[in-house]
Amino acid sequence: MTRTTPLNTIDLRVGGGLPLVLLHGFPLDLRMWAPCAAALPPSIRAIGVDLPGAGHSDLDGARPSLENSAERVHDTLRELGVGNAIIVGLSMGGYVALALADLYPGFVAGLGLVDTKSVADTDEARANRRRIASAVEETQTVDAVLGMPAALLSDTSAVERRHLFPVLESWIHSQSPAGIAWMQRAMAARPDRTAVLEKYDAPVAVVVGAQDKLAPRAEAEHMAAAARMAGGNVTLTEVPDVGHMAPVEDPETVALALADLHRRVRFR
Repeated sequence: MTRTTPLNTIDLRVGGGLPLVLLHGFPLDLRMWAPCAAALPPSIRAIGVDLPGAGHSDLDGARPSLENSAERVHDTLRELGVGNAIIVGLSMGGYVALALADLYPGFVAGLGLVDTKSVADTDEARANRRRIASAVEETQTVDAVLGMPAALLSDTSAVERRHLFPVLESWIHSQSPAGIAWMQRAMAARPDRTAVLEKYDAPVAVVVGAQDKLAPRAEAEHMAAAARMAGGNVTLTEVPDVGHMAPVEDPETVALALADLHRRVRFR
């Protein structure tokens, strides 16, 4: 039985069998996954989820924690009749994916970790998140994060994909201040979950943008190395000419990596 209000979900790709569950980054919602889901093979079902406080999902009065986000994703999917799933997360969504693998290892049939990291924030990053959360709460606007597209997108996108900047800004503008603050505080409180990967023996796909400044290749290599310790089937894909938004900047290449993950899980 669902313990809390179900999260908003949309089938971004209609298909059968084991689904890919796509968890978005901060400060966005499930819309960021739509182009990538559209590029998947037609047989794969892809479910987009708005995490707590994002898009059309409420906070349900819970204290800020990624464990709460993971519990609500799990409960929502179980209510949808999903017995297990391949969990794919970008950035904050990757943190939630790792929390799911920690809390519900039998539910997570495979992991896709895209432009994310398994380590906790540094003290400086944690303090910055809390500063932004306080600013958002004080002003009751999302102004403090409106400049994020410049950090999320690559230098190549600044020249060749200029149309993505207003798209991301519009997605950020549509978020609630309360949700933005809650997510920042939840991310600041997250632990290092490298040990989760070290004992996770199901297939893993690590994907990183070659120009990602927020979760660079070194973080991707760290996660891949940890996952290999469990003896699982691990791939590491670097996507050229993209930053922290690989599924938005180059959806086709990320879709290929996720389709391969889906195949590896099915034929495990």
